[in-house]
Amino acid sequence: MRFRHYKGGLYDLVCVATLESDLSPMIVYRAADGSIWTRPEHVFFELIEVDGVMVQRFVAID
Repeated sequence: MRFRHYKGGLYDLVCVATLESDLSPMIVYRAADGSIWTRPEHVFFELIEVDGVMVQRFVAID
C-alpha cells in the first residue's frame, strides 16, 4: 500500500512488525530512494497540527 507523507513524500508500507522490548506494533516503510524506515504504528497514523490545521501524518493513496 502506498502512502503520502504530509510533506509530500511517497512511501510504500512494507509490513507491520513487533518491537521486541514491549511488543508494540511498528510500521516498516520504504521511501522512493529505497531507504527503509520505521515508526510506531500510533505515530504513523496519528493526526498532527500543521499551520494550525490537523492533518494525518501519512495518507493512503491506493
